[in-house]
Amino acid sequence: MLLRLLLLLALCGAGSAAMVVSVSLRGSWRIRSGNGSLELPAEVPGCVHSALFHQRLIQDPYYRFNNLNYRWIALDNWTYIKKFKIPFDLSKWRKVKLVFEGVDTVTVVLLNNIPVGETDNMFRSYSFDITRVVQAVNILEVHFQSPVIYADQRSKVHTHYSVPPNCPPRVQDGECHVNFIRKAQCSFSWDWGPSFPTQGIWKDVRIEAYNICHLNYFTFTPIYDNNIQEWNLEIESSFDVISSKPVLGQAIIAIPELKIQQTNSVELQHGERIVKLFVKIDKSVTIETWWPHGHGNQTGYNMTVLFKLDGGLSFEKSAKVYFRTVELIEEPIKGSRGLSFYFKINGLPIFLKGSNWIPPDSFQDRVTSALLRLLLQSVVDANMNALRVWGGGIYEQDEFYELCDELGIMVWQDFMFACALYPTDQDFMDSVRAEVSYQVRRLKSHPSVITWSGNNENEAALMLNWYGIQSSNLSTYIDDYVTLYVKNIRRIVFEGDQTRPFITSSPTNGAKSTAEGWLSENPYDPNYGDVHFYDYVGDCWNWKIFPKARFVSEYGYQSWPSFSTLEKVSSKEDWSYESKFAHHRQHFTDGNYKMLHQAELHFKLPQSADQLRKFKDTIYLTQVMQAQCVKTETEFYRRSRSEIVHGEGHTMGVLYWQLNDIWQAPSWSSLEYGGKWKMLHYFARHFFAPLLPVGFENEDVFFIYGVSDLHSDHKMMLTVRVHTWSSLEPVCSETTKPFVMKAGESALLYDKPVAELLRGCTNCTRQSCVVSFYLSTARELLSPTNYHFLSSPKEAKGLHKANITATISQQGDTFVFHLKTSAVAPFVWLDVGSIPGRFSDNGFLMTEETRTVFFYPWKPTNESELERSFHVISLADIY
Repeated sequence: MLLRLLLLLALCGAGSAAMVVSVSLRGSWRIRSGNGSLELPAEVPGCVHSALFHQRLIQDPYYRFNNLNYRWIALDNWTYIKKFKIPFDLSKWRKVKLVFEGVDTVTVVLLNNIPVGETDNMFRSYSFDITRVVQAVNILEVHFQSPVIYADQRSKVHTHYSVPPNCPPRVQDGECHVNFIRKAQCSFSWDWGPSFPTQGIWKDVRIEAYNICHLNYFTFTPIYDNNIQEWNLEIESSFDVISSKPVLGQAIIAIPELKIQQTNSVELQHGERIVKLFVKIDKSVTIETWWPHGHGNQTGYNMTVLFKLDGGLSFEKSAKVYFRTVELIEEPIKGSRGLSFYFKINGLPIFLKGSNWIPPDSFQDRVTSALLRLLLQSVVDANMNALRVWGGGIYEQDEFYELCDELGIMVWQDFMFACALYPTDQDFMDSVRAEVSYQVRRLKSHPSVITWSGNNENEAALMLNWYGIQSSNLSTYIDDYVTLYVKNIRRIVFEGDQTRPFITSSPTNGAKSTAEGWLSENPYDPNYGDVHFYDYVGDCWNWKIFPKARFVSEYGYQSWPSFSTLEKVSSKEDWSYESKFAHHRQHFTDGNYKMLHQAELHFKLPQSADQLRKFKDTIYLTQVMQAQCVKTETEFYRRSRSEIVHGEGHTMGVLYWQLNDIWQAPSWSSLEYGGKWKMLHYFARHFFAPLLPVGFENEDVFFIYGVSDLHSDHKMMLTVRVHTWSSLEPVCSETTKPFVMKAGESALLYDKPVAELLRGCTNCTRQSCVVSFYLSTARELLSPTNYHFLSSPKEAKGLHKANITATISQQGDTFVFHLKTSAVAPFVWLDVGSIPGRFSDNGFLMTEETRTVFFYPWKPTNESELERSFHVISLADIY
């Protein structure tokens, strides 16, 4: 710590009066239970659960039924304790502050047994003046109140009317009244996650000392003036000035690549002062804009802002500046009732392709930089360009947004309110206002963040009366809704950031909801705004059940994670679909049944007499079902981008639910806990491809649409092949004449009655044949090869068990799997157990005798380890 302090002293200028010192208090602390019976070491940042686990006082909280066994942890009141010395002479410093970047959640902070502050919000920073309390040797205590008990107490104090829902569904094994505490809402449980209401100091904590003034925060916003077609940069800095005299100096802004070197005079008066700087960028300077993944580069420019103030005091901040514009377009569409709903980036309409992000772990100290990079790299590797940071989790850490900037991932940023109504009493609103101001200031400089959204599903919850509110009381809840999301959150957002749109809720009717007093009678209207859509009863292979909406920000189907993922948190007695563990891990009502119902519509269910084999086969089948369902739905939305049918269409965004997992359990995710790709994620790599042929049937006619996200027109051909299940040679093939696929459009490329298609193929029936198709030039493949089943696979004739073998070799850091099959094989699944990495393709239809697939390891491995772990399965193997 001393070395770090000396470094900071050296960086902050000469002379003790001029310096600012910062001493981190992260690292080793102690924690104590409420009655003092437990005291143990703990790390900061961290939480109580992690401390108990690291000291081997509890098992892995995710193991088997431990979310129930360890409920007592969240019901106790814990105290964090740190004894520390101040490594500088306190008499030489006029102000000393204690700064918490994140506290989870409700605490009283004592320094040397004197209360110095309180916290009640996980989503903001806190700064406490400890000048009169701090000593050379100190004891810092952070007394936590059980979040479960606090939420319950707050709900009881709110006596004039209830604020539903009170408790989550019983199947979630969760805690009640989470809407009364400003904490990750899913920490009390969700339909895909456990209840672990954590307590802890989850971000950095430090001591700051200074004499003249201190830079509290620094943020900036690139702004494009459309009238004069010129970029400007607004820079905002906040200072705490303790000098009684004005502090004079200069602010020097440098962006070398843009030939910017600007000096401004500054004068800081006593108190909290905001300094706003404005940089006009010369039109003659060429600026490369930031583009989403697949649409261009993510160019950024290095900027330094140096404040040189009286007495040799200086503050320097470095940042990456990106330039991009974003517009949400809601305007009439010819031939359709309602309004469009799509985003333009740098003036170009962009089809959003992606998913919904939830916290990758219940315990944030386990979310490492490596895990974030792995998950977000998997996003762009699957041809996605967008994520919605869902409103029941957390505002993600800085590194998440920096990676999204770097990778070109657009972020739809919810505020952290989800599936509930919320109180609007003074204390709650004061806390929310501080939270929103802090988060807007923190995140607005990131080009990846393209829109703010007030909440998840709360407009729908209120207007569709999820909670059985009496009509006579509805106006009270509507007033609360408008107070929270419009009069406060929306107002604060626009005070701090006018460069991106604000959407009140998701789903919402957008401009229509606004015109109707911020709440629409039917927030799921497909002709306005965005929709969420789930249907577990209807046949997911029937595209007619899906809404032809403007934008679909949630949709999906569940599956189980792979056996290698489950094995780590279960025992042999759990390895059955009917086991107590399988039911316990499923937090969605009748979720396990709904998966089998959907699977049984088109597949035979596993019937092996071997319980473990049957369990593994069922896991595999749920992933097949999920992948095929989401593929069918996504392809429907993508081909709807350019057409209006029966007054509906112009779909311009799809974000399936959900990207990642918080623990090892059945869910809607395409990435398992830890990042392993499910079959759905491999499918997403195809159905989100920039150029894609989409096949479907209507009234016994087979259609193929072409979908392009490209920026320019391309000349190409479509090849359609028909294969029989019983032969590795295609029975017939046809290629269209060259045509031009228009940029940024979907268009009909091919239509033929199924009977006519099959007549030209020897001995083909719906049950005995399958269709594949792709886009190409004469020399190269331009799209993935897609396929269309002419009947349910459970009715397939001639489908045999395939003997698939693999020869593994190494090429640099990549491993090559040379596959050979004895028969046509649908849904070929390659698995290497717990070896971290991904394949170039998986879950595919193998219609040729040989195929080469690459494996990209995430950690060092070798051929022999891969050979020992390798397993392959295809659909016929489970019958």
